[in-house]
Amino acid sequence: MRKIIHVDADCFFAALEIRDDPTLRGRPVAVGGDPGKRGVISTCSYEARVFGVHSAMASAHAMRLCPNLIIVPHSMDKYRQASQAMQEIFRDYTDLVEPLSLDEAFLDVSQCSSHSGSATRMAEEIRARVQAALGITVSAGVAPNKFVAKVASDWHKPNGLTVVPPGQVDGFVAQLPVQRIHGVGKVTAARMQQMGIHSCADLRRYSALQLSEAFGSFGGRLYELCRGLDERPVKPSRTRKSLSVEHTFARDLPDVSQCLARLPALFGQLCGRLGRLDSDYQILKSFVKMKFNDFGATTVERVGMGACLDDYHQLLAEAFQRGGRPVRLLGIGVRFKDHGGAGPMQQLDFFESA
Repeated sequence: MRKIIHVDADCFFAALEIRDDPTLRGRPVAVGGDPGKRGVISTCSYEARVFGVHSAMASAHAMRLCPNLIIVPHSMDKYRQASQAMQEIFRDYTDLVEPLSLDEAFLDVSQCSSHSGSATRMAEEIRARVQAALGITVSAGVAPNKFVAKVASDWHKPNGLTVVPPGQVDGFVAQLPVQRIHGVGKVTAARMQQMGIHSCADLRRYSALQLSEAFGSFGGRLYELCRGLDERPVKPSRTRKSLSVEHTFARDLPDVSQCLARLPALFGQLCGRLGRLDSDYQILKSFVKMKFNDFGATTVERVGMGACLDDYHQLLAEAFQRGGRPVRLLGIGVRFKDHGGAGPMQQLDFFESA
């Protein structure tokens, strides 16, 4: 039986900014881009969330929801240093640390002898050490597997600890809304509601075959997760699945020729980032993402294309044809073949993690 801890910093970027500027404490704070230049919110304080502000929201819209919102620009060096400090604390307990981003990670402490092997006491100590060292709070979930631990870490945010012992996994998972299952987005949730499925307990009424017929390859995963089953190991090394660059324009690009004119600069940025990866990464496909002036978006991708400017010309023209409207955001990228190499943990931007 594994002992898994999922640690997740509370409002990580915003918490660090508030730590360094105490005058921000208790006020609605967000970290993000300039609302006048189509910036996007990365994260925000709980005081801002009361107004409906959330990550990935346009900064201008966030300001309309919360006129008193204080938007602070990113300080990525600060965030990376804080993340590294947290990782060093985690590794005092186990080498099996799987970072998911700068502010969260899984720890497998099954073989750790600290605190007589009590994962709960380890989680308590980790949270206290992070707060003492960095001046921010983290929430944690303790459970026999990654799925339940991740859900548990979000159960009593902020600054919370939720422990789900093996004997309580079944009851804990049964009550969960289906939206708590990673991969269940708006479309899948809406289809489930049409089937009378609102909770994991409802999902359990369906066989693995029935769920596979209804939700394709995701059905088998749903069958396991709604029962609290997750055999995924904590993997200390993580590899990229994709890499991309994007730009949101201050003024919409009115036609395809204007979009094509912006490609060389984006392509240069992409090549620069690709050049910093190790040679194990092999490109499987290339893609173009385009967001139009009405916030509709499309992605065109094709297998067998490498990072070639002519290929991106072709993909971009096809993407624009789908919308035929002015373009506010343009991005290009590649997806990689699976490989066993160990890539460094990096914080993906919203485009990359979409």
